[in-house]
Amino acid sequence: MGKRGGRNFNRGGRGGGGGGRSRNNWQDISRNNAKMERYYSESGIIPEEELETFWDYMRRDLPNSFRFTGSRGHALAVQERLKDFYIPEITSIKYEDEFVEPPRPVSWYPDQLAWSMTTPKQVIRRFAPFANFQKFLVAETDVGNISRQEVVSMIPPLVIDVRPGMTVLDMCAAPGSKSAQLMELIHAGEEESIVDAAKQIKEGTAGPEPLGPEGLNDDGRTTGLLIANDSDYKRAHMLIHQMKRLASPNLIVTNHDATMYPSIKLPSLDGKKNRYLKFDRILADVPCSGDGTARKNYGVWREWNPANAIGLHVTQARILVRALQMLKVGGRVVYSTCSLNPVENEAVVASAIARCGGSANVKILDCSKELPGLKRAPGARSWKVMDREGRIWASWKEVQEQIEKEGTNGLARLSEGMFPPTGENADLPLEHCMRVYPHMQDTGGFFITVIEKTSEIRAKPEDTTNTVPKASVAALASELDSRKNSGGEPYQKLEALDDLVIPDKEADSEVAKSASVAEASHQLPYSATLDSTEAATQVKRDADDLEEELPAKRFKLADGSEALIGDRPIHQPAPSVATEHVDTPGDSTPATTATPSQPAVVKSELPKKKKVVQEEPFKYLDGNHEELEPIYKFYEVSERFPRDRFMVRNAEGNPTRTVYYTSALARDILTMNERQGLKFVHCGVKMFVKQDAQRENVCRWRIQTDGLKIISPFLGPARAVTLTQRETLHTLLVEMFPRIDGDSWKKLGEIGERVKDIPLGCSILHIEPNGKENGLTERMVLPLWRSLHSLNLMLPKEERRAMLLRIFNDSSPLINKTDRQRPAGNIAAEATAEAEDVALKHENVQVGEDEQEQMDTRETYVKDGDEEDRFNTTV
Repeated sequence: MGKRGGRNFNRGGRGGGGGGRSRNNWQDISRNNAKMERYYSESGIIPEEELETFWDYMRRDLPNSFRFTGSRGHALAVQERLKDFYIPEITSIKYEDEFVEPPRPVSWYPDQLAWSMTTPKQVIRRFAPFANFQKFLVAETDVGNISRQEVVSMIPPLVIDVRPGMTVLDMCAAPGSKSAQLMELIHAGEEESIVDAAKQIKEGTAGPEPLGPEGLNDDGRTTGLLIANDSDYKRAHMLIHQMKRLASPNLIVTNHDATMYPSIKLPSLDGKKNRYLKFDRILADVPCSGDGTARKNYGVWREWNPANAIGLHVTQARILVRALQMLKVGGRVVYSTCSLNPVENEAVVASAIARCGGSANVKILDCSKELPGLKRAPGARSWKVMDREGRIWASWKEVQEQIEKEGTNGLARLSEGMFPPTGENADLPLEHCMRVYPHMQDTGGFFITVIEKTSEIRAKPEDTTNTVPKASVAALASELDSRKNSGGEPYQKLEALDDLVIPDKEADSEVAKSASVAEASHQLPYSATLDSTEAATQVKRDADDLEEELPAKRFKLADGSEALIGDRPIHQPAPSVATEHVDTPGDSTPATTATPSQPAVVKSELPKKKKVVQEEPFKYLDGNHEELEPIYKFYEVSERFPRDRFMVRNAEGNPTRTVYYTSALARDILTMNERQGLKFVHCGVKMFVKQDAQRENVCRWRIQTDGLKIISPFLGPARAVTLTQRETLHTLLVEMFPRIDGDSWKKLGEIGERVKDIPLGCSILHIEPNGKENGLTERMVLPLWRSLHSLNLMLPKEERRAMLLRIFNDSSPLINKTDRQRPAGNIAAEATAEAEDVALKHENVQVGEDEQEQMDTRETYVKDGDEEDRFNTTV
């Protein structure tokens, strides 16, 4: 499900946005909202002595922040470039006789892999070192080494305690910043573990059993899995785009409503009993009103109203309950929002725990000692609730008294569960929840709770008896109560199902405008924060979208006769009934809106039909497939590298162009749940891509960059090329197709003779540090393609440019000599050269297509206002 508001997100000068305002007047937006200020000043959740500072920070612009991503080793290497080169340049700048404050590491983030900067825009625009710094940020973000992410958004994945080998679900994942953090934790230590296992295998000291420590015991590979889900199909694909940068075979992306996430079948252990996936960790970063993002989403000030939180409370609680159902005993759920409203936070936690049997089955963990250096406030134990008209209520009892006196006007959807818990749940340790306020460490606002499941649960049905219905429902209930049936008895009301809501977009237009359902990992791009004056608000999901899914109240007539809501008999089955099957074996209630004693939900109006997109199938190759044997032979792939995890994406199951690789658990899930109604939209890393070649005996399957790091430790020496000199690497990066015919190979220095003699086809370039001053410092492995007369480092242009800038501080244009006009001369030689040029371009068409596909994808997200985490690509 989505999390953020305002669809007209604008990315630094590309088209309109900001609700029709011009690029230069977002600063004119008043950062005041009387209802919001009164509620948070009177609700009791912020200490009175801190209120002035709190509002002062809420009205300030949010500092820029980013995170180094990928494997720890590579992330640290990119970070070193920032620390050793760009920071010294920036710290030498003086503005108004004061040294400019440089970007600083976030004190509580491990290994200083998260950074923040507060430099004023007038300083950034004035000094060249900041332009160089921005080029670095843009280049590294484009290739996935840096992720634009708000500081407080980084907290949930750090406290969920993910380790290699765990099964993890991110229920509301798009655009994927938190999913990326979770994936990095699943793969932690993998690189070293794989190298160690491969060494033992090559030395002949490995036994028959898989090698590696716990969680990495698949010959060094992680056995864990991340399932990243989003209910919006388009945003699910945006999530794929973000996650592809990590090139993990341990990822599945799904497209389901998180409130009804289906159970996932696993292969049976005994051949008889059904087995279903249970998760070690679940992140429920749910749809929310997003008022904690007011420092960057200026529309919050204009659009905030209490109806946002009230309208989202039920959906949030359903997601959390479903998460607890799918969790293993002993597992953790992290519930988080970028809202400060207790109705969306402590009230949701308390309501969900109550439905799951209370503290006997579920407990809130005290994480106050985790992440030393992070300033936080404890969760609230008491708070007040503001209704749609701006009246503030201290208890449900006050609401009931108001209803008795003056009716339900302005109280629609308020429920007892939105207030501090009473009775048997009054002692819930809600103070163990975490609240992060903007004034504590100059951040956005955030709420985080870590919950542990201590025993199996069977969730109770939602109790809606203490919920104020909308006016239309209340009026109909009153009318039915007053009427008599044919037997002279009054009609009986059917017990209400779920939250008694009849979708009414017109009545709830306020919610539709501003339920920003935000994920705080989204931040303005650098075009807007470093060098632009455009307001931006973003959408993950509008409240009216959520309302479409909230079931209507139903009434039953004692004699079985019809009672109408809208224009459809209430007992008549409706086409709009949610029929998504959710199998929850044994331990929990189904995640549908109906209980066993209640019929399916009937909505008051027919929803619009959603376009059904047919995904390509996932078909696994037989380990003895005829295409695999020549690949294994050509690259001397160790027989320890599994053959039963290669997959293709076509109904015939033929490896026509691309072969993907997945983990064993991902394979089991995809095969067991084929045609079972689960909406899988992505899995697998490109391992082999079919390439045209100029000789018949050349293996046409080249190893794709994404899959190379997985398989390279298990390859033999026949296709290996080793490079240690900076100059040689610079030549390969700058020149697209360096020639190796005649004496041209000598220009490639240490690798010249090797690539001159190596047979045609794909080779593997191993880049090794040489230990010399100003030498290469990071181990890398990249694919090369050896053709008749030239060599090509198989990297997209943006990857080349990023490496040139990071390693050599070189931003000069790439050289493609095949595009240059050759002088007239020997006709035969010219013909040969021309044919070679055509062949070269054709051989590398896949790299070009991949690159163009990435560019087209980014452009689509920019136009649609969905690419929130990327830096400005226009320097």
